[in-house]
Amino acid sequence: MAKVKLLLDEDVQLDLASALRKRGYDAVHIQELSRKGRSDREQIEYAVEQESCIFTFNVKDFVLLHNDYVIAEKEHFGVIVSPQLPIGEALRRLLALLQRSSRESMRNMLEFL
Repeated sequence: MAKVKLLLDEDVQLDLASALRKRGYDAVHIQELSRKGRSDREQIEYAVEQESCIFTFNVKDFVLLHNDYVIAEKEHFGVIVSPQLPIGEALRRLLALLQRSSRESMRNMLEFL
């Protein structure tokens, strides 16, 4: 079972990417890629190009983007949304989700932490 590859949106703590990598996950933050300030649509399109699941605290906009993908019958590699959380709680919840998910099971899915 292939692990989920993650792209963390700019509103998520930068250190969360490092914490996930230390636990064996392929995770990168938008800021590490010098993509900060790009539109949400550009970020999800980049995630698709990289075959990554995107994680964000921007619930409303990314739920709408997921719905746009569904309506247009476009594929993505997963969208995980959450209200703003402290880094420890975000890490705990993400790890619980990632331990029961695979790259394939996250394809085209919208998950709420």
